[in-house]
Amino acid sequence: MKRHLTTTVALAATTAFALGACGGGGTPSGPSNASTSFTSTPATGGTVEVLQNADFSYLDPARGWDGGVNNFYRLVYRTLTTSAPGNASDPNAIVPDLATGLGKQSDGGKTWTYTLKEGLKFEDGTPITSAEVKFGISRAWDPQIGIGSPYAKQVIDAPEGYAGPYRSGDLPTIETPDASTIVFHLKKAFPEFDAVVSQVNMTPFPKGTGAGDSFLKKIVASGPYKLATYTPGSLIELTRNPSWDAKTDQVRTAKPDGWRFTMGLDAATIDERLMAGQGADANAIAGTIQASTLPRLQTPQLKDRVLRMSGVCTTYMSLNTTKKPLDDVKVRQAISYAIDKAAVQNATGGTQLATISTTVLPTTVAGHKDFDLYPSEGHSGDVATAKKLLAEAGQSSGFPLVLDIRSQPKMQKQAEAIQQSLQRIGVDVQLNVIDTSKFYETIATRSQQHDAAITGWCPDWASSAATFLPPLFYGANITDKGNPNLAQLDDPTINRRIDEIGAMTDLAAANKQWGDLDEEILKLAPIVPLNVEQAVYLPGSNVAGLFASPGAATGGIDYVLVGLRDPAKK
Repeated sequence: MKRHLTTTVALAATTAFALGACGGGGTPSGPSNASTSFTSTPATGGTVEVLQNADFSYLDPARGWDGGVNNFYRLVYRTLTTSAPGNASDPNAIVPDLATGLGKQSDGGKTWTYTLKEGLKFEDGTPITSAEVKFGISRAWDPQIGIGSPYAKQVIDAPEGYAGPYRSGDLPTIETPDASTIVFHLKKAFPEFDAVVSQVNMTPFPKGTGAGDSFLKKIVASGPYKLATYTPGSLIELTRNPSWDAKTDQVRTAKPDGWRFTMGLDAATIDERLMAGQGADANAIAGTIQASTLPRLQTPQLKDRVLRMSGVCTTYMSLNTTKKPLDDVKVRQAISYAIDKAAVQNATGGTQLATISTTVLPTTVAGHKDFDLYPSEGHSGDVATAKKLLAEAGQSSGFPLVLDIRSQPKMQKQAEAIQQSLQRIGVDVQLNVIDTSKFYETIATRSQQHDAAITGWCPDWASSAATFLPPLFYGANITDKGNPNLAQLDDPTINRRIDEIGAMTDLAAANKQWGDLDEEILKLAPIVPLNVEQAVYLPGSNVAGLFASPGAATGGIDYVLVGLRDPAKK
């Protein structure tokens, strides 16, 4: 699904992540050890506090697309469909949002039709019609703005060279026969199109708005909250959107009167504030607790407030296959053998916060297949085999490698573990530290990408590995900006298999083949899977409505259900 943002950035970016092709569904996704007070229904009113290390990537959903911001978008934006709320009987499901129901297929699955609910409005009271939905979606093709979710451009048909509404005007392959009907014409049948229109860049906007950078600091809300204050890097305040009608929304409870996101806080400061829980911090939520704080949570005063949520995202190191000597598969395989994954796990927080990965697909994703192509004792790395492969590739003397990382302590520790691992085979790893809020934009711009990067991926919707492998390894996904295929892998055999599996209508059979393809991809070693991170939260004592969402919140707490037990408590 999306890029995996570090757990200390925002609550939505917890653990390993999200949306996933978590197979199955069936039971409400409450925290694994939650007190009933946390899963109880909140009262109406008050302000939820969110403590964050970094700012969101973008307020504009055509640009932003990561675990740190997608959950936030659910508060201010709506789409034709969306992920079910975390307390749903099947929290992995895609459910109607602006639409009256899921899409109706015709033309062998190449045409999808949706009908809008009545009474939909933007924050200024103007109606949301099919024209505004079409306009908002067509922004995904703009070369400057459309750097977020790639699915619209991959699946919806469009004239060659179409560059969005500001440059190319109307998109004829999305029809609006009347104010409540919108019809999509696809390049080919895509049985999971209901999930495509749940993506954040399918948000409607008033026609003509949002050109250039105009949505960087000011937005137009369609959800239950609107932007009241935004100080980049410091503060976001949301207040109620009076034009939102709860009768049209079966997903968002919108219990709080407002939300306050305080950003730029040191991770240790966040932990201390949560543990103290004084004043407004009793109403606070934040990202996962640091590993160094975990032992202090065993006190009687704190242990009942601890929430643990399983990870759904894979943290990995990408290897840029266009850079020498990484263009040689033996060099990439040598790196895969040499990495001490146990050391990286310890740097992530140990076994309480991370599980070692040997596959791209995490166990929570439908289609996961167990295998380990690069085994070593205790996952500490096989130096001898790595050196042998480097010698066969003519690189026995080693080489320098520039590794892009986020400017956060945990990422630094992970990178240092990789540095030490590769030093054993003569690879000199140099760290390029990038500001967290700009990290994904930077590494997804090919001209700014270096040899490798520590990042992560979470599925974009539940019950399908189609949101995991194609974005990361399909050659057609390589773009100059907003590039999800960081390895820049463009292998004809892999591309063909992605096309074949993606066309299958039997999703269970397709997921089995995705698992087999996972193994075939890793034989080429375009990335090194590192681990799946778990999340440990310490919500304020006054917070309620805490449920995990595999789709909207990357496995973390779903904002749409959160509120306060006592709104008068400040």
